[in-house]
Amino acid sequence: MTPKSLVRLLPVGAVALTTAAAVATSAVAAEKWDMPAGYSAKNFITKSYIAFAEAVTGNSGGKLTIVVHPAGSLYKASKILRAVRSGQVPIGARYMGAHSKEDPIFGVDTVPFLATDAAEAWKLYQVSKPALEAALEKRGMKLLFTAVWPPQGLFTKKPINTIADMKGVKFRAYDATTAKLARLMGAIPTKTEATEIGQAFSTGIAESMIASGAIGVFRKMWDYTKYFYEVNAWLPKSAVVVNKAAWDKLDGKTKQVVLAEAAKTEKAVWEAMKPTNDFYKKTMAKNGMEVVEPSAELQSQFKKIGQVLGSDWAKAAGANGQKLIEAYRK
Repeated sequence: MTPKSLVRLLPVGAVALTTAAAVATSAVAAEKWDMPAGYSAKNFITKSYIAFAEAVTGNSGGKLTIVVHPAGSLYKASKILRAVRSGQVPIGARYMGAHSKEDPIFGVDTVPFLATDAAEAWKLYQVSKPALEAALEKRGMKLLFTAVWPPQGLFTKKPINTIADMKGVKFRAYDATTAKLARLMGAIPTKTEATEIGQAFSTGIAESMIASGAIGVFRKMWDYTKYFYEVNAWLPKSAVVVNKAAWDKLDGKTKQVVLAEAAKTEKAVWEAMKPTNDFYKKTMAKNGMEVVEPSAELQSQFKKIGQVLGSDWAKAAGANGQKLIEAYRK
């Protein structure tokens, strides 16, 4: 019998043909893939995962059903990559920068002030993609597509015209790179997780941070800060990856469907980033925040910090990392 979900996707005249064909395809075992994701279903990136899953489910003729489990409901965000790698789930979506300690290539897009707009972020992705794919392959995983997050801006309680204005400011740091960024600015790094942002700012533990407009809206940063400087520190990516053994079980046609929908989704979600970011900025301004361009001096000083942190990343990544940075900067 033709699944009802598939019938709804077909024109009326095709139903009889599909029902007849069901006998021929029933010998092929249908696969169901549960796909954990760390962020809310309301987030534009999670919405792209859901659209991808629905397209694959609909276009694979019932051979592969993908079900997205958002907001860490199946696995906590920090556990997703390991779950895919171990085969606990066949597919998952994860913010890759969080795994840069495991392999520096996972965090190349989070090197501050290396890629500072969508075009640069895409170029960096294309240059680094072979190395990213190789690192995942080594761990028994395959890259399907990436989704880019909005540019990271500087949230502060007071106006910042030059780096000197950051001296002594308590700066939210959540990894080694942001801690070093704080020190290079003359700020004081304070370790704060994303779930603790509101508490940290309301109690004075943090006075500034670099984060996207998405965080500004979802955490209602207008309750804690006054300024959002569009310094565009970096544009991080999340990746949808699949367990290699699960991938190898699919037949050729189903693989083609998955790859085609992955390519479409990647293009769509990268294009959706800018209007989404514009919405975030308008929402922050509407709620009383000043959304401003940084001074030329401040942006220049941040670029110099980026040179230092880019060199540090290249050293950690070895000879291949140095070649990657050189290829990107050309």
